[in-house]
Amino acid sequence: MTPPTALPMVVPAPGLPARVRVHEVGARDGLQNEKGTVPTEVKAEFVHRLAEAGLTTIEATSFVHPKWVPQLADAEQLFPLVSGLLVALPVLVPNERGLDRALALGARRVAVFASATESFAKANLNRTVDEALAMFESVVARAKTQGVHVRGYLSMCFGDPWEGAVPVPQVVRVCKALLDMGCDELSLGDTIGVATPGHVRRLLTALVEQGTPVETLGVHFHDTYGQALANTYAALEHGVTTVDASAGGLGGCPYAKSATGNLATEDLVWMLRGLGIDTGIDLDRLTATSVWMADRLGRPSPSRTVRALSHKEQ
Repeated sequence: MTPPTALPMVVPAPGLPARVRVHEVGARDGLQNEKGTVPTEVKAEFVHRLAEAGLTTIEATSFVHPKWVPQLADAEQLFPLVSGLLVALPVLVPNERGLDRALALGARRVAVFASATESFAKANLNRTVDEALAMFESVVARAKTQGVHVRGYLSMCFGDPWEGAVPVPQVVRVCKALLDMGCDELSLGDTIGVATPGHVRRLLTALVEQGTPVETLGVHFHDTYGQALANTYAALEHGVTTVDASAGGLGGCPYAKSATGNLATEDLVWMLRGLGIDTGIDLDRLTATSVWMADRLGRPSPSRTVRALSHKEQ
């Protein structure tokens, strides 16, 4: 007799969204820091499996120079293998050359990657914060003339390995600059995983008070100190309905060595399901996908939910 699939008891909490859009970053953010080369065909199958599991937004790759992120050097080869999927497939574009490459392949959603701190802007882009914003202005403007949706990533929103805690007004200033230049949405990144719920609430409150619509905001938490789900819950209480996560908890950041894995999509979906929040994601299929990818990478998934559900099936 096959045991029933484990599911959390559904107990809704008042004041939370009815539905959350999961912005899946495993295929890009999750794989960009791998030591070994992941074959293009494996990446493509990963994206296809994620779509079959119900993910509707899957960040496919990055059109960054191969010298800086060699794991994503196959962007031109990968994107045509997944572009026929009926899901949103955003790609990262660091500059106008990256935008050209993405547009040439028919990408309709792009993302730029800014920093809230000078130290990380220098490490990641070799520019000051304002120099990076000036560079992105032309990228965003050109993308918008092509009718392309633009996401603005903002890293180091809560803490920086060189500068420590990041003042909220500093983050708000850069967020406003990204929205003013035409970004359709922002992803607030806790790149090194130091945020706590109170800090999340303070930043979201400050952004809303200065006129940022909460529906333009997404959150991107790393689980370095085990706070990613708690921080996500705080964001949900504030009305945020877009949450970034990575299948199996893959990922880190090649320019911030203290950054550990992203919030695992399965852990997020388990919590949301228990709260009665719809995601449209099939947790069993997603778990199977992460187990499959973990086998390809040669190590177990760091996601607690993946380990619990896959162990139960054995």
